[in-house]
Amino acid sequence: MPYLYLTMAICIEIIATSSLKASNGFTNLGFTIVSLIGYAISFYSLSIALRIIPVGIAYAIWSGVGTVGICMIGWVIYQQKLTMTSIMGILFIIIGVLIINLGQNSH
Repeated sequence: MPYLYLTMAICIEIIATSSLKASNGFTNLGFTIVSLIGYAISFYSLSIALRIIPVGIAYAIWSGVGTVGICMIGWVIYQQKLTMTSIMGILFIIIGVLIINLGQNSH
C-alpha cells in the first residue's frame, strides 16, 4: 500500500509540475490552482508513503521518476529538445535510483 501512495505522489507531482509550466508564471489561474493543489496532494501522499518506505528510497524514486516523467512531458507536449546529453542524464538518474534501491535491499 505505501508504494501505491508513492505512485500517486509521483503522478500528481508530474501533473502539478506540468501545470506550473502551463500557468505561465501564475498568470493562468486555472493551471495555477491545479499546480498548487497538485503539489499539496503529492506531498501529502508522499508523507503517507514515508510511514513505511525509508525516506532515502522514497525520495530517490519520487524525484527520479518525477524528473524522467517531466522530461518526457516536456519533450512530447512542450516540444523541448532532448539531446544525447539529456538522454544520458536521464539514464544516469534511472541507474542511480536502481542502485539506491538495490543497496537498500541488500541489508
